[in-house]
Amino acid sequence: MSASCLVAETVWKDIESTHKVNDDQLWTLVNCFPFLCVLFKSLLPRIVFLLKLFLVFMQHETSLHFLFGKNFEGATRIVDQRGVSKISAHPSGRFIFQVRGESRRKEQYLCFAENFCACYSFFYDVVNRREQLCCKHQLAARLAASLGSYAEVKVSDEELALLLSTI
Repeated sequence: MSASCLVAETVWKDIESTHKVNDDQLWTLVNCFPFLCVLFKSLLPRIVFLLKLFLVFMQHETSLHFLFGKNFEGATRIVDQRGVSKISAHPSGRFIFQVRGESRRKEQYLCFAENFCACYSFFYDVVNRREQLCCKHQLAARLAASLGSYAEVKVSDEELALLLSTI
């Protein structure tokens, strides 16, 4: 494993642990201002998400930009636009992410956040040229998973197997 991969894994572990702590801290902060909860009840989940995203950026922005370059910016746009879904199979618990692309066609890419994406960039920039650690869709999936900011889609094991056969 390359030094860049080791650094990236360390940053992700730190982001994931920060996310768990920040959830509790953010809800405590929100609950300290009950009048805001009444006024902005429908916006509360979005406000909490944006606060978590801001905290991640404040703590890790330089590292993430250094490791992932332009893909980091694209990934944050995708996550911010709610472009990540986690498709979970029942009863096995297996899952895959479906990530919306940024092109005008808004294609959907299936990806395993750490290992694979069905997009062209994954094969060209990550596998063939080895210029990137991952594509922006993998990065968006991992960032969304770390922040708990994805749509949850439940399917049967058979439906997931059928979906995976299209890759």
